[in-house]
Amino acid sequence: MIRQDILERQAKYTYLSIGSNLGNKLSNIKKTNNLLIMNGISIEDCSSFYESPSWPNKKFPHFFNVIIKIKTELSLIDLFRTIKRIEKKIGRKKSLRNHPRLCDIDIIDYKGLCLNKSLNNHKIITPHPRMHNRNFVIFPLFEINKTWIHPKTKVSIYNIINQFRSMDFSDIRIV
Repeated sequence: MIRQDILERQAKYTYLSIGSNLGNKLSNIKKTNNLLIMNGISIEDCSSFYESPSWPNKKFPHFFNVIIKIKTELSLIDLFRTIKRIEKKIGRKKSLRNHPRLCDIDIIDYKGLCLNKSLNNHKIITPHPRMHNRNFVIFPLFEINKTWIHPKTKVSIYNIINQFRSMDFSDIRIV
């Protein structure tokens, strides 16, 4: 019998970013986590809650964000469909891009794969194409996986965080 390589035996995790800037933000995120579990998605870890200003319009309510590490047997397309149903169940309505919302779920990293899929008029790209520029994604991701490596660029999360060092972090805090 041939032994599997250690890397082949390692679990391939998926990372989701969950945010809310309307209503009871903490409750919205907790409800989202419960609905993920009810849909057969196993939550392995969850970061602290991070508060940050809305972007690009800082006049909108602040966001609460978390990163969760999940295990799922769902395909990327089926995971996307599931999270869109959950967003609607929490109360997300169609609105303009970057406007306030009760629930926003983004697939940050799907099992370490670089994928580009289309579903109806949605483009699903993993890893998330702008995640490395968002401190409200990078900091909580670092909190739960200090050895994470960007699947496309192969840059470590530690080095990604270093790019933020010259920035002002007074706009993000743990709740």
